[in-house]
Amino acid sequence: MENEGGEWIMRGMDWYDPRRIRTWKELVNRIKEVGFLPFFANGVEGFSAEEHVAQNSWWTGDREQDPWEWREIIAAGHEVAYGKFFDKKAGFISVEWLPYFVNARRNGYDFDARWEDGRAGHREKKIMDFFMEEDEDGDTVFKTDQILSTDLKKQAGFGKGGEKNYSGIVTHLQMETYLVISDFRRRGNKRGREYGMPVSAFLPPESIWGYDTVTSAYSEKPKESWERLINRVKDLYPHADGREILHLIGKEPEE
Repeated sequence: MENEGGEWIMRGMDWYDPRRIRTWKELVNRIKEVGFLPFFANGVEGFSAEEHVAQNSWWTGDREQDPWEWREIIAAGHEVAYGKFFDKKAGFISVEWLPYFVNARRNGYDFDARWEDGRAGHREKKIMDFFMEEDEDGDTVFKTDQILSTDLKKQAGFGKGGEKNYSGIVTHLQMETYLVISDFRRRGNKRGREYGMPVSAFLPPESIWGYDTVTSAYSEKPKESWERLINRVKDLYPHADGREILHLIGKEPEE
């Protein structure tokens, strides 16, 4: 996606190209095949959903053909994870590869452990407190009720007269894999009627796929998981610039 003279130009394939991805189900299959995939074109040529769909199919509102609509369907389907995972931009991760992102990005820390160790800020905790609670034994339990981004912002005390940089904080929590976009829903008025544009809803990945699945790569060093991710992109795109790969995967975890 490039901005030329104030107009967004999408990179992609010709409508009649037999290689193009034609449905959201085909896109899910591609994500599962490669393991993880940025939504938009980036510095690694070919490594995006954008470059494999029809160039003129965006923002039509057609649920069958519009990739912008597909992201809503895919996020709600939970066959793969969706969120801002790649250089603070949207993308997809298969359930198979999600644990390696979790281990590398979190550096082996659950959020409550990160907070106790002084590695998380108070604004992050204000948001994550809406998704976690302690059971009778004092263990962390992840809630399963999705929260609309607009509601989360207000209830967590962000906005006018409150905490700042809500958008940046929730993006950071997605980059660290503590949150994913679990659905898109429209807001409702007092009469129960929906209105406006779809709004993202959030959940921790543990609420969707379970703690054991999400953290199954904790058994290896975060650096090993990070190397898996780097090497996966190199295997798929051997001519990619190493610096561009780092932009997408992120820097090496600290020991």
